[in-house]
Amino acid sequence: MLPNPDIDPVLLRLGPIAIRWYGLMYVFGLTAAFFMIKARAASRKVTLSLDDLHDLILYAAVGVILGGRLGYILFYNLPYYLESPAKLLAVWEGGMSFHGGLLGVIVAVGVFCRRKGQTYYTIADLAAPAVPIGLGLGRLGNFINGELYGRATDVPWCMVFARTGGGPLCRHPSQLYEAFLEGVLLFALVWVMGRRPRAPGTVFWAFIAGYGACRAFVELFREPDAHLGLLAGWISMGQALSLPMLALGLFMIWLVQRKQSRQS
Repeated sequence: MLPNPDIDPVLLRLGPIAIRWYGLMYVFGLTAAFFMIKARAASRKVTLSLDDLHDLILYAAVGVILGGRLGYILFYNLPYYLESPAKLLAVWEGGMSFHGGLLGVIVAVGVFCRRKGQTYYTIADLAAPAVPIGLGLGRLGNFINGELYGRATDVPWCMVFARTGGGPLCRHPSQLYEAFLEGVLLFALVWVMGRRPRAPGTVFWAFIAGYGACRAFVELFREPDAHLGLLAGWISMGQALSLPMLALGLFMIWLVQRKQSRQS
């Protein structure tokens, strides 16, 4: 067993204001996205002014927060929020869905492109390598919070998450697995895909497929949501949402490549 560092989720308290590690991870992720998209746009000679870039990050931030919250409500706990509508906006109590956040960002980028006259795949391909950075940071935030821990196990690197409801059992530190797979490994995949010119949309759909594969795999080690369990007795909600991403991403990569080959 590895000792759980049991880090205080609150980095700094200023009277009634608490600065939390998890919230800072969103700030760090969006900041990294700003600089990465700026550098990639310059290297690929994509016209994107500083004001446009600021707007893009703002649109993405709104999309990820609104989409993440709505996704959690709809996918994971709709009955609870129907009974307690006052809790709909209580994001400080937890409850954000990556799949919902992704849909929110996809819509937000679409609105941005329409207003700015940009081609959707141009912006999506620029932004795709930045997303795993935010994902990896977010999973570290989950680990600090002690949430989304793994299933009980006896592997030598297991940890106890007693403070946050994991009981005395030693569990997979699945947040760290996700930080590596969805953060480090997925970033490397998308970065390599984006190093040379490809059919528009290829890098974006590679991210979609890669995330679907990583998340579906790590769900084998992650404790299912207590109020949901395994759907039909064998698949988690995370897998049910991620496997279609893998299939759609692979299909769309084939489709955009085929479209380019026909045009060339």
